[in-house]
Amino acid sequence: MRSSPILLNLERLLAAGKDSALLRFGIGTEHWKAGDAQAAAEHLRRAVELDPDYSAAWKLLGQALARAGRLDDALEAYRRGIEAAERKGDKQAAREMAVFAKRIEKRISGPAQ
Repeated sequence: MRSSPILLNLERLLAAGKDSALLRFGIGTEHWKAGDAQAAAEHLRRAVELDPDYSAAWKLLGQALARAGRLDDALEAYRRGIEAAERKGDKQAAREMAVFAKRIEKRISGPAQ
């Protein structure tokens, strides 16, 4: 897979020691767009470590983990993201993550018997 010019520029900033939650979110987003959920999750995880209240990063982290098949981790990311969004008053992000979390819970529990 070829890296986009945007991703290359963002990775140059990271290599130069400019690490930040926003930079990691940007790198994670570019990996997500390229279809590399695992790489996206790694950078998004770092973004929320740097800024635990970054609700957009939590939401995309949950999506990346779900796409990578890591449903339990995705559910945990959504739950923590909902808490972060509620602390910030970001009601829309909290609602979206709640919907995604319910879908994951259904997938984890499997079809009803």
